[in-house]
Amino acid sequence: MALENRLDLRLTQKLILTPQLQLAIKLLQLTQLELSQLLTQELTENPFLEELEEEAEAQGITTIQEEEAKGDSSESDFESPLENLFIFNVDEYFSERSNDGRDLGYFNPGLEETPSFELFKHKKTSLQEHLLWQLMLSSASEDIRKVAEFLIGNIDEDGYLKLSEEEIIQHTGADRDIINKALAVIQDFDPTGVGARDLKECLLIQIKALNLQGSIVEKIIMDNLEDLCRKRYAQIAKLYGLTHEELNNALKIIRGLEPRPGRSFSSDEVIYIVPDVYIFKVEGTYQIVLNDDGLPKMRLNNQYRKLLTQKSSLSKEERMFLKEKMRSAIELMKSLQQRNRTIYKVAESILNFQKDFFDRGIQYLKPLTLKDVAADIKMHESTISRVTSSKFLSCSHGIFSFKYFFSSSISSEDGQVSSTTVKDLIKKIVSEENPKNPLSDQAIADKLAEYNIKIARRTVAKYREALKIPQQSFRRKECF
Repeated sequence: MALENRLDLRLTQKLILTPQLQLAIKLLQLTQLELSQLLTQELTENPFLEELEEEAEAQGITTIQEEEAKGDSSESDFESPLENLFIFNVDEYFSERSNDGRDLGYFNPGLEETPSFELFKHKKTSLQEHLLWQLMLSSASEDIRKVAEFLIGNIDEDGYLKLSEEEIIQHTGADRDIINKALAVIQDFDPTGVGARDLKECLLIQIKALNLQGSIVEKIIMDNLEDLCRKRYAQIAKLYGLTHEELNNALKIIRGLEPRPGRSFSSDEVIYIVPDVYIFKVEGTYQIVLNDDGLPKMRLNNQYRKLLTQKSSLSKEERMFLKEKMRSAIELMKSLQQRNRTIYKVAESILNFQKDFFDRGIQYLKPLTLKDVAADIKMHESTISRVTSSKFLSCSHGIFSFKYFFSSSISSEDGQVSSTTVKDLIKKIVSEENPKNPLSDQAIADKLAEYNIKIARRTVAKYREALKIPQQSFRRKECF
């Protein structure tokens, strides 16, 4: 068959994401912090954007005419709140905010100020810094000190040394005697138990510091650590001929030891969740308020707008540059407006579906899917997914992720029950159980049946593991 070149006309349908639509989608799924960083960057790079002072915002000041805002506009029929991306009236946008702003989520009918979160940053001393400081104060020789510095640099955040002796020799070139002396120096430091190579050695170091060498506590740790982890207390008592009281005293000492000596020097910083939406109940009616704290308020720069009208003083390249920047600024403000509207609508839909939760608590959470919300507010399911990603809602019951309100359903005698509600009930049942005789998974399933929720034992086990609740034998508190 011969190869030939020819021209064909074909009619096809394609969904093309324009740069403007991509920006709108990007803003929709950003967190509060990420959005603040992006707006700050845009304020720096785009001369048409400037930060709006509180006085100017209160007066609803804008600096662009309607006909210019509508210039070069086009429409998009994307099934989401991002449609008609370029049709944007700046004057009307700010007028809405100054007059009412209810559908933008800024309506605040005499509510108290929204909760503020004060962040205080403090750099903690790391475990390595603490150990090196003690090493400088020690009387160790220079060769031991060098090996000790290397060992300290390889101690993990829990306080354990994970390198083998062969690896230490390979990296330092020191002999075994120097390595053992350096390790002994470190294991004598604070916190007690640091520098151990496993859990048993960590506990034995702490036993030595308590002057309990040769005691029954040391024997249990040395020879019966596995039985101790499995809570085989009766077997341990029988092995050493201990009474109930003697074994309890030994276990009390062991429970007081620290299995992770480096925990107090953890460098993990506390991250405070800043809600995207607040839901308040005022005079029996719920009000939804979007959180715009920390987000810069923007307006179009009047000087650059006037400059753009001076055609004779600008070259063609300069006019094209300014037009592009103005278009970019308008698109950004339009996308922000649509982002606020969409988040507000999703929060409003969640409020409507889960009103019993907001009125009465977690036990009244209903099964809900993204498809239900999408159908309610007539948006695409993927749009709802973007909105609920990394967004948080604050109400009288606490701060919850948007995704918290979406869960599968479980059949019960009273109808469909949310899996989140079932998990909460399991947590409640376990917290109220007798610690001397904890409930099995089947017993928990029987307890759930009292709430008209009938689920299998294996389902209880799955939810218990998801909640990180130990199995029955590990929850038992009594010895035997």
